Amino acid sequence: MPQGVPTTVQGKSTAAFGLALRQWTAGSSIAVFQFVKSAKWRVGEETALRALGDLHRDTGQGGPVEWHKMGEGWSWSRKQGSEEDHAAAAREGWAEIRRRLEASAHDFYVLDEFTYPLKWGWIDVDEVVAVLRDRPGHQHVVVTGRDAPPALVDAADLVTEMTKIKHPMDAGQKGQKGIEW
Repeated sequence: MPQGVPTTVQGKSTAAFGLALRQWTAGSSIAVFQFVKSAKWRVGEETALRALGDLHRDTGQGGPVEWHKMGEGWSWSRKQGSEEDHAAAAREGWAEIRRRLEASAHDFYVLDEFTYPLKWGWIDVDEVVAVLRDRPGHQHVVVTGRDAPPALVDAADLVTEMTKIKHPMDAGQKGQKGIEW
């Protein structure tokens, strides 16, 4: 990995988007690539970061923001297409991320829920590790999701694991706007 430029594997998207907010304030160019979550969903973080991207465009404050959705939805819900269709979409998303990393297109990347296509074998873990290790210069990359492959964990500079102790959903409460989405 480039010296002093962390790659982070983290269990929760919320923390990654907190880092994106800090990067925006620092004037960094931000690119979010959201895997697994439905392309139809407009989550709160997306709305906020897109608004900050608009603010940057209109006033020059902060940094530019791009948001890209990869795939067709949550792994445990019905979605159109076959597993190979979803794997192909994930590989296409990774190819775009790779191009951008190699071109130093952004300062800060969030690869949200990216551990899952790695875990499912849709994207080659060794290739991802090599691209992250060999990326030029200043780019920060945050990878979120559960069950990160050991090779990614070994290569990362910072790894956190968040563990739920108790959650309202355990008692049957539906996801709450502004909390889960």
